Amino acid sequence: MFRAAIKERTELGLQVEPILASGELVPDELTIALIRDRLSQDDAVGGFVLDGFPRNVVQAEELDEMLDAIGRPLDAVLFFDLDDDTATLRMHGRARDEDRADDAPEVIARRLVIYHEQTEPVVERYRAAGTLRALDASRSVDDVFAQIEAVLATSPEQRRPVGGSEAGGGSLLDREASP
Repeated sequence: MFRAAIKERTELGLQVEPILASGELVPDELTIALIRDRLSQDDAVGGFVLDGFPRNVVQAEELDEMLDAIGRPLDAVLFFDLDDDTATLRMHGRARDEDRADDAPEVIARRLVIYHEQTEPVVERYRAAGTLRALDASRSVDDVFAQIEAVLATSPEQRRPVGGSEAGGGSLLDREASP
């Protein structure tokens, strides 16, 4: 959603472009307002996927409140599990292939620090709640896609771990460099 806003040169896009380019997280109030607005749109009534949200505990708590208010529990929380070295290599490739300023080496290093400080607690929060589904993101795109399909093809009551030992279901969490 942020990249679309940047591409469209919206007011929000102009606000978040330098933040993303530096590797920092967009402030919670902007991110949460964007998510709240997006979830209120008609095309989200039948379901939605949140990619890369929530990225910190405050955002996770706000998401819980939003979903409680509209009476919609999380169906599947997907975690694209990938070690830092592989994530870094993939982001370097993406920087080369897509000419993305937010994938510069110093920005990648900063994003990984932020991930470990702010997003890992969210992963653990969903793991403790029993809703996290870890996917082995080191595998090929086709293999990871098959893992996603397997999770989404089952009802919440039937879900079993795919590529990991967690169980559960919800929003889509990513590790910056999912395949």
